[in-house]
Amino acid sequence: SHPLKMAAPVDLELKKAFAELQTKVLDTQQKVKLADLQIEQLNRTKKHAHLTDGEISTMPEEARMYEGVGRMFILQPKVVIHKQLVEKQKLAEEKIKELEQRKSYLERSVKDAEDNIREMLMARKGQ
Repeated sequence: SHPLKMAAPVDLELKKAFAELQTKVLDTQQKVKLADLQIEQLNRTKKHAHLTDGEISTMPEEARMYEGVGRMFILQPKVVIHKQLVEKQKLAEEKIKELEQRKSYLERSVKDAEDNIREMLMARKGQ
């Protein structure tokens, strides 16, 4: 009986765990990068709506304002445009929160996988 033969299945298990971790890390990095891009886009949308709202707030109530709908423009009262811009900012903010939560979940799951491998390594040393 060879002592090396005993270690072989253990190494395979470890190898598999490392391969899974590597896949998970790469997958997570991609998802986090995508979330960051979406957050950036949402922040731009939010800022644009905020600046537009700031501009229209200085105009008189009876000012003629048009909302772009597809390829046409519809005359809308100032209050309607204001409500839409506020809503747009709120929606962007909610989506940003969701994406931030998703990011921290992804980062946590990678950390958990790393911890599992660390435990496996410690257990191997203990044998």
